[in-house]
Amino acid sequence: MGVVSLEELIKSIEVWLKVVKNRIPYVDPDLDPVLLVPGIAGSILNAVDANGTEERVWVRILGADHEFRTKLWSRFDPSTGQTVSMDQKTKILVPEDRFGLYAIDVLDPDMIIGRDGVIYFHDMIEEMLMWGYQEGKTLFGFGYDFRQSNRLQETLDEFSDKLQSAYTAAGGKKLTIITHSMGGLLVKCFMCLRSDVFEKYVKSWIAIAAPFRGAPGYITTSLLNGMSFVEGWEQNFFISKWSMHQLLIECPSIYELMACPNFDWNTSPLLQVWREKIECGNTCTILESYGPEESISIMEDALSCNTVTYEGEELPLPLNLDILKWASKTHEILSRAKLPSTVKFYNIYGTNNDTPHSVCYGSEDAPISDLKQILFLGAKYISVDGDGTVPAESAKADGLDAVARVGVQADHRGIVCDRHVFRILKHWLKAGEPDPFYNPIIDYVILPTAFEIEKHCEEGVPEITLKEEWEMVSEDDDYDNHKTPHLVGSLFVSHTGKDESHAEAHVTVCLESESKQQVEVRAVSVSVGG
Repeated sequence: MGVVSLEELIKSIEVWLKVVKNRIPYVDPDLDPVLLVPGIAGSILNAVDANGTEERVWVRILGADHEFRTKLWSRFDPSTGQTVSMDQKTKILVPEDRFGLYAIDVLDPDMIIGRDGVIYFHDMIEEMLMWGYQEGKTLFGFGYDFRQSNRLQETLDEFSDKLQSAYTAAGGKKLTIITHSMGGLLVKCFMCLRSDVFEKYVKSWIAIAAPFRGAPGYITTSLLNGMSFVEGWEQNFFISKWSMHQLLIECPSIYELMACPNFDWNTSPLLQVWREKIECGNTCTILESYGPEESISIMEDALSCNTVTYEGEELPLPLNLDILKWASKTHEILSRAKLPSTVKFYNIYGTNNDTPHSVCYGSEDAPISDLKQILFLGAKYISVDGDGTVPAESAKADGLDAVARVGVQADHRGIVCDRHVFRILKHWLKAGEPDPFYNPIIDYVILPTAFEIEKHCEEGVPEITLKEEWEMVSEDDDYDNHKTPHLVGSLFVSHTGKDESHAEAHVTVCLESESKQQVEVRAVSVSVGG
């Protein structure tokens, strides 16, 4: 065996890296174009001043809280339905680099440590590029100012322009839209209000984790206490929960995510408060419960004295009843949306996560005497099944004629990076080679989750046995409650090479009613000669 010097090894690595870097990506010209649409807080936002100087204000780490308050805090204008930045000297824009994909890929491109906390569609984009998609030809993105209403005229105009430009760039091919979270509400509003444009340019729509009937628990606490988009130590360098709270109170998009009051919930979402009351001179503690419509007065009282200081001026920031009226109209529009007969709709929703549904403040031992105290308290949740943010019940209730609805065990943010979802998307998009492990008839995705490999020799012949555990993702969680057929299938493959080597594999698959089965794969490889 020869000796390789360190210098030669380094040169070899450099050559290899250069080859990898310059490798021509695989492109499939037959793919239909795809447009990715993110949810709330899923787009990079830049502030542009009067001199044309542009800087990123969402997302950023250095100076994040100060720039956020200065450039993004806003007030709602009921005459236009638009929320307008308090800083009138700057304009908020979404960057259009990489055909809209830059703004929805990694939300802070400069961040290296803790980057996972600001990744959005990055993994999905990388996966789709491997399937043969090409940026600007078959893959596009639509970022937007997520503070605004999902039916704001300006946003709908921009979305219309994006559909038209992507359609043209793709050579006149209709698009598949993939939405995540609130992006589903934006597209549904567009489909209702611009149905002719939607039908002209759209072939299919895949909604992922869309809060079609709201995200009750999550939004209630967001309006009363704010929300954090980054967990762990990164919070110390990010936007404070209080700063985010003041923005959300003036965001129509947030109000449009409140629980739909006319939806027939399995269990109505509640706002509960342990109250301290004095009756006949005696102090008592009672638990009061309020439904979606009744809870408005409680939230109004809790936020009645909320204020912010902007440029030395103290401004009242209560619950905005004008936005509530606007959001009520949005819910009405969403409820009457119809899917064009030429468009196929698919729904993927998250399951197996405790998801806030009802919210409770105070306790029997520490009741609340003044509702304004709620703003400074932590909430306790009564949870249901979902993705941790959107209840599965809400995400499934799209009100549309869906080709398929598939539940995936994933959380709200992680679902757009989930390998189960990638396999489902690849099948629906007809990208790459057909997936032999997907059965569209019963909407099962069968995926290997763990495996063991055993190697041994039998009469001088090397034999490899591969044992895998597979998981089936069904169309509906309720599907397991029905009796499923006992399915047995087998596959045998053999191949003889030019050098007289021989390889064969035999697989037997047995599917019953459980969600997990074991599949044994026996592979035998025999080499003759040489």
